[in-house]
This record gives sequence, structure tokens and C-alpha cells, in this order.
Amino acid sequence: MDPIRVACVQYLNTAPLVEGLGKLDGLTLIPTVPADIAPMVRAGEADVGLASIIDAVGDPELAILPAGMIGCDGPTLTVRLFSSVPMSEVTTVCADAHSHTSVALARVLLAEKFGLTPQFVPFNAIERVALEGKTVEQDADGWPQCLLLIGDKVVTHSPPAVRYPHQLDLGEAWKELTGLPFVYAAWQCRADALESHEGRRRIALASAMLDRERRHNQTRLDWLVQQWAPKARWPVDLAQRYIGELLRYDLGDREREAVATFFELCGKHGITNTAAPRFADISTPSPVPGTA
Repeated sequence: MDPIRVACVQYLNTAPLVEGLGKLDGLTLIPTVPADIAPMVRAGEADVGLASIIDAVGDPELAILPAGMIGCDGPTLTVRLFSSVPMSEVTTVCADAHSHTSVALARVLLAEKFGLTPQFVPFNAIERVALEGKTVEQDADGWPQCLLLIGDKVVTHSPPAVRYPHQLDLGEAWKELTGLPFVYAAWQCRADALESHEGRRRIALASAMLDRERRHNQTRLDWLVQQWAPKARWPVDLAQRYIGELLRYDLGDREREAVATFFELCGKHGITNTAAPRFADISTPSPVPGTA
């Protein structure tokens, strides 16, 4: 059987999912940027990808695997709105372009909590420039009125608190709104790959290997943080709290309910169509290479 191609990003928050995958027989790891993962899976350039959850709505359809996710059950820390005005007065959001899901979540929360439909402008927060030829109002240091920042940049390139007295942790706001956890990304495959016996077996094998490595990594989080935090330029103690306490990696029943609720609200506010998420309910084939 040809190696299973796995597309992923290698950030601090993905470490419990991707550490060790490059050493597994039968897998070929394809490091890339978040926005490219779902297109690679759809185009058949990768068999499985750690894709933004909002990308599960699209054509060809993607299916969510029970192999692991990146999510939270309360504050996330690294998915945050920074605003110089009260959230109820926001008119334009300069959005980090790397996560489709975080932009959609911000739209849902601003609509549900504040009745807002602000303009979203793609923005490079490190260079402090609007993208795609857009222009926005910025202060003398280049900071816009409202900024959606995600990932390591919230820690390594955090904007000055004095500039942004109003902040909203999107994971915490979602929990307050729905009482549910939130899923930002999950392992996904093309849904039509599950239609043939051989395709289903191949995806089931990939899912089992990914899940096994995730479970193994959960047993060595201290070591994982020591290895990854310096490379990501995170303080070790903050990285330990982030990975060990704030983030969730197990895709269970409540997480499935959260994904369905998120898709429903995205449809309500015209962010996506009203398609329900598709979960790949597959069993683990036997044997799984590398298992004891």
C-alpha cells in the first residue's frame, strides 16, 4: 500500500497531534500552512489533513475523523479579539487570515452577543498591513481599531494592552453562549474516500495511527512542552498551561454536538450554507502497523 499522505501544520498547539508522525512507517507527513490543508485534501494531494473545522463544509465534501482535534472547553488564550472600543461599537475587524474557523466564530459571536455584522478585512498582524488591496484606519504604530489574532502570535507578537483595553477570548465567549466546548480543527478526509472498501480501510488505518500517536503524546506532555516551547518562543510555564489545561484534543460526543451547533449558527448568519457536518464513523482495522 502506498504511504498515507498527512497534511498538517507544526505549531505549538498541534504538537500533541503531530509529534512523532514523521517517524511512523506508512505515513508521509506534508507540513504546510493552515489555509492550504483542506484544498490539498480536496484535490487528492493529501489523504488526510488537520483542517480548519469550517472547511468541512465545501465541495468535495470532507468528513471529520475520530482521531483528534484542536479545541477548548472555555478560554483558548490564542484566539482573541483586541479592540480599542467596546465590542458593541466595533465596525471593522482586521482578521488574521490564517484561520477560516476563527473568522467564522468571531462573526457568529459578534452577531449573537452584540447584534453586529462588522466588515472583516484580511490583515497581516506582524507587518501591520491590510491585505488584498484593502485599507483600514490605523494608529501611528499601525494598530487598527479591532484585531482578530490567532495562534502563537497572540503570545509572541501580542499587541500593547494600553492600545486594546477591550478583549474577547473567543473560546470563553462561545462557552458562555452555548455551554459547549469548541472545535477549531480536526483530522479530515474526502468523504468519497470512504465509499470503497479499500478507501475506507486506508482512511481507517490512517485514523487509527493518528489516534494512537495522539494518545501516546498525551502521556508525555511535559517532555513535549520542553521540546516545542523554545522553538515557538513561548515561556515554558505558559506553554504547559496552554497545552495541558486550556486545549482539548479528544473529539467526543460533546465536541460533535458543538460542531453541529457551530455549523447551524454559521448557516443562520449566512456565513456558510446550512449543511450538517459529516463524521466518519469508522472502526480500527487490524493489524495497525507499529502497535504492540
